[in-house]
This record gives sequence, structure tokens and C-alpha cells, in this order.
Amino acid sequence: MRILVTGGAGFIGSHTVDALVEAGAGEISVLDDLSSGKRHQVNAKATLLQIDLRDAHAVKSVIEKIRPEAIIHSAAQMDVRRSVADPAFDAQVNVVGFLNLIEVARQHGLRRVIFSSTGGAIYGEQDEFPCGEDHPLRPVSPYGVAKLATEAYLFFYKVQYGIDYIALRYGNVYGPRQDPHGEAGVVAIFCGRILDGKSVTIYGDGEQTRDYIFVSDVARANIAALNSKASGVALNIGTGIETNVNDLYSTLAAIADFPTAAEHAGERPGEQRRSVISPARAEATIGWRPEKQLKDGLEDTFKYFKDHRGHSS
Repeated sequence: MRILVTGGAGFIGSHTVDALVEAGAGEISVLDDLSSGKRHQVNAKATLLQIDLRDAHAVKSVIEKIRPEAIIHSAAQMDVRRSVADPAFDAQVNVVGFLNLIEVARQHGLRRVIFSSTGGAIYGEQDEFPCGEDHPLRPVSPYGVAKLATEAYLFFYKVQYGIDYIALRYGNVYGPRQDPHGEAGVVAIFCGRILDGKSVTIYGDGEQTRDYIFVSDVARANIAALNSKASGVALNIGTGIETNVNDLYSTLAAIADFPTAAEHAGERPGEQRRSVISPARAEATIGWRPEKQLKDGLEDTFKYFKDHRGHSS
């Protein structure tokens, strides 16, 4: 099978490419503009194509050559706060970029799309904990709106052109290779601060909760979805377990033997208070369930950042 992974030089995408290579999945191409992805993270057995999805002409030229049968779409503008500050930019990357890709791909043999959606931003403030996929979709950021719009476009392409798809609504993904200097990823940010010997800032009272899912579990979900015959569904990829930020930091600080207490700053406007998603439908539909316990995942993540400290990107 000819498989294209967009964002395949990035955090989740590069782990997914590694899993595809290990599984002997087929001919794998990576499309990434390297704005946040890193060339050295691309598996040597995959072909890297440095393209910006907003450049329709460049996308068309590449897709006509590689003619992917399946796309795992991980490329995204993922900074929620930037989406609020500049909704048009967010839409250009996350909506228009996707349309540039799928419009030409559907003309050249595309049969299946696995889409990296969001299990936090798409639901907004939850009514139930953990929530299932039937929960009302009430995104409160342009980032969440763009993810919801892409899911709707995928339904259109299935109805109109027969392209199968699964939208995977990730929890808060963490693990090795996440950018400790980026906006997304509190675990990576905490690891970076601890290793620099600097105090950690927690916004608000720290009692806000998230569903933390390890990146290797997410990569497995992408492969399971790709290999599944299911189509036209959205699936939560999380643990169903809430963890607040204070407890997250305490666990990491204990792992790192870091004695400095976290500092607190004013809460960020618009931040969700609680977010946790049920993975039950994913297990029933594609046979996936999370495997990595949070403490073990945090130990692996901290060890990675410690071992790679000072390495050039």
C-alpha cells in the first residue's frame, strides 16, 4: 500500500511512521514543511517531501507523483492560543491545507484517510466524565472548530467519492520527541524546565484536568484504524482517566528528584476546566485500548529528554 503521513517529521507523525515501517505497511512517504517537524526524526525507510499544504500547486505536483492510497493526516497548526489570536491562519493550515491535499488525492487513487482530530477541543466544556463520541460538539477555539469542520468534510468526501475515513479524537498526547519549547504539551514543557533547573509555572489553581495518552499508544491507534474496515466514524483515543496539573507535576518532580515547588500564575482565559474521554468505542470498533500507565509514560518521557539534553535539532 502507498501511504502518505502528513506531519510525519513531527511528534505524533514520526512515531506513526516508525510504527508503519516496523509493521511493514508498504511504501511510506512523509509530507512536512519542517516548520516544527525535524528532518532527523523521519525514519530512513520513508521518503520525505518538504511541502507546505497551503501551497496548492506544490501539493498537486507531489500527490500526482506518489498517488497515495491512504493518508494519515497529522499535519496541523496545533497552538490553540494562536488559533484564537489568528483564526484565519489556523483555517488556512488546518482547513484549506487539508482541502488542497484531499482534492488532488481523491483524483489519484485515494481510498482511506485517518485523521488526527481532537478529543478535548472538539467537545468544549463537558457534561459527562469521561465523555463518549456522542457528546455534543461545542468547540470554543478556532482550532477545535477547524478539527470539527475537517471531520464534516471527510463525511462529504465519503458520501460524494466513496473515500473511507476514521477521525481519531486524541486526548492530551505526550512522550518522547514532543517539543519542550512549543505551546502544545505541558509534559514536555515541564521536563524542559526541570532539566534547566528552573521553576515550573502552573496557570490557575492546577486543579484543571486532562486525559494524558502516551504517544506510542496513539501511533498504535493510527495503525489499527488504518488496518480496520470501519469507516465514517469518530473514535476517542484516550485513557478515560482524569489527571490534574498539580498531580502531573508532583509525579514528574518525584521522577526527576526535583525539589522545587511549582509557581502559580493567573489562569488562562478560555481554558477548559475538565477534559477526559472514553476509549470504549475505539476498543469495540478497531480493537484498540491504551496500554501505557501515566507514571511509566512520564518516566520514559523524562528519560528521553534527559538523554537527549543538548542535542541539536
